[in-house]
Amino acid sequence: MRIGLSIARFDWPGGPAAIRPNLIKTARAAEDGGLSSLWVMDHFFQIPGLGEPEEPMLEGYTALGFLAAATERISLGTLVTGVTYRNPAILAKTATTLDVLAGGRTYLGIGAAWFEHEHESLGVRFPPVKERFERLEEALKIVNGMWSESEDGFEGVHYQPKRLLNVPSPVSSPRPKILIGGAGEQKTLLFVARYADACNLFDAGDEVLTHKLDVLRAHCESEGRDYDAIEKTALVRLAADAKAGEAVERLEQLRALGIEHAITVVPPEGGDAFLELLSEIASATSAL
Repeated sequence: MRIGLSIARFDWPGGPAAIRPNLIKTARAAEDGGLSSLWVMDHFFQIPGLGEPEEPMLEGYTALGFLAAATERISLGTLVTGVTYRNPAILAKTATTLDVLAGGRTYLGIGAAWFEHEHESLGVRFPPVKERFERLEEALKIVNGMWSESEDGFEGVHYQPKRLLNVPSPVSSPRPKILIGGAGEQKTLLFVARYADACNLFDAGDEVLTHKLDVLRAHCESEGRDYDAIEKTALVRLAADAKAGEAVERLEQLRALGIEHAITVVPPEGGDAFLELLSEIASATSAL
């Protein structure tokens, strides 16, 4: 069982000047504590459930580039980039640049996007859900094309890049991992089976997770894909005062269901003690 940390809040005391040192401190504590991955959201406003839109939020790939320089081993990625925010060929180039500068530590997290208020506020078109999934599938094809040996263009309904030139190529072999966020059964999990290397689900309980993984397995069978080749990740919420033993027990249960990589978020009241807890959990679960 691998443990990851998503940094979803940047509201450290001290205002904007406090973000840089605290971000470095958090990243290095995660890496030194044996965590496997470090994530940021690809949002421009803080999201409902974590805070108000006016609270601090960093742009995702700039933050990851900074974290690449501050760390040496830990994997880096977004949870996740909404397909509506970035031209997919440019997104692949951005993720490639991160992978080269990070020495081959990149996940490309992507999804169909959902935060309508953010789109409307910043003047980014928010298409109907059907179109967003059409764009997601075309984006996945383009990213895979950018990470292939061919430079051939792509002719889609929504995107028509003429030449998928991508030099330098990624350092990750054979490519950075494509992770699709979401649990939609008809499209999202089908796209995982068809195009991706990893899925990201919510820990919504054993019954829900078991069902979602069964759906993914069925899609893999229909697509001729090896189910075991797909990394199963889950967002797991831990309280700031969680006990290590209880957390490890839950992670053991998730591992038994088929989850291989648990990603948690620092709670608002968390801090150094929470990072120490994650380090203890990572050590305890390293053999799972």
